[in-house]
Amino acid sequence: MEPRMSAVASIDRDDWERDRLAALQRFDILDSPREEPFDRITRLIRSIFGVSTGIVSMIDGHRQWYKSADGSDRSEVPVQDTFCRFPLASGESLVVPDAKADMRFADNPNVTSGGVGFYAGVPLRTTDGHVIGTVCAIDPQPRDFSARELKILEDLALITMNELDLRQRATVDVLTGALSRRAFKEEGARAVALASRHHHALACLVLDLDHFKSVNDGFGHAAGDKVLADVIKSCVALLRQSDLIGRLGGEEFAVLLPLTDRTQAIEVAEKLRQAIADLVFNFDGQNLPVTCSFGVAVLDGATPDIESLLERADAALYAAKQAGRNRVVAAEPAPEAIRTNARRVLKAGRIIFNNRASLVNCTVRWMSDEGAGMDVTGSFGIPSRFTLAIRSDGFECPCEVVASTDRHIEVRFT
Repeated sequence: MEPRMSAVASIDRDDWERDRLAALQRFDILDSPREEPFDRITRLIRSIFGVSTGIVSMIDGHRQWYKSADGSDRSEVPVQDTFCRFPLASGESLVVPDAKADMRFADNPNVTSGGVGFYAGVPLRTTDGHVIGTVCAIDPQPRDFSARELKILEDLALITMNELDLRQRATVDVLTGALSRRAFKEEGARAVALASRHHHALACLVLDLDHFKSVNDGFGHAAGDKVLADVIKSCVALLRQSDLIGRLGGEEFAVLLPLTDRTQAIEVAEKLRQAIADLVFNFDGQNLPVTCSFGVAVLDGATPDIESLLERADAALYAAKQAGRNRVVAAEPAPEAIRTNARRVLKAGRIIFNNRASLVNCTVRWMSDEGAGMDVTGSFGIPSRFTLAIRSDGFECPCEVVASTDRHIEVRFT
């Protein structure tokens, strides 16, 4: 059972969570594609300690999200079920040699049915002292974990934070020459502001190499690097100097096209898609075809900033992959609605319903004067009307659901 907190302690805790999420937001890493530097760390965790699973994770308002998980096919888990919420709260490393023998975890679903027998976790701490996630080692069998092993895991956590800091400061992706994720978004924000001010068209493409993991697995990372570099080189050759191209992470890239409407953007995406499909790669005497899927979105009143523009293009990309890959899908024009003048946030929220008897944790990702969008572990069972509370802001408002997916809900304030 969680200890009860005084009103003062609760307020302090809300402030702590607000500041922690603000620190996490600065790194702009949530829901980004997998990246080799972090995959390398989780592989090292497995090989050094001989455990079944190594994880690098970030923790937002409602979930533990895996930036890399070697030995697990899960991408996230509800934060209330995780061992990692203890290092998150205490800021200290945690070792659980035998989870079934530990009163804190014996009834945890990850122990009773998830196969966790051993856990070691180290918090990921920013330079200003905020814990944004964890690095952890997990195994189904109970085992000892020496002080020397814990020090190695703590060093891997420091290496992870160094990689996050480098990632945040970088402006150019060394491998492909594309802008880094942060630099692309900064340049994109300026392009969006300019287009909005002068009422110019602006389009965004998000592209992702199809089945890229099979290239790395079958031919090695050197081959994968060459494919990425050549793909982006072929794209740059077809783009204008005024166009921006950035690497969002892994094999996912984005292109910003100033003075380009929806029809023109689809034409550009088709041209790039065909150029990539025409590339010829040969590794170990074997020809390797490479294709790419594209999502397209355009700036409009309901897509007012670079984040929402990328979000809609990424949703169209997902539809392209679901439809069979190696194709272009454009997002339908969005209606003017609750997203007008929306601002990006990262706040811990609570969905309250059933006469305040039921509560679901969520992470609020954007807010406007008219509504909000939030991520949840699962939307099943959440009613069409509920109250949204953000304790750190002293905010509470009745809402009506206007759109939802399995893990995202958009509401209008009522």
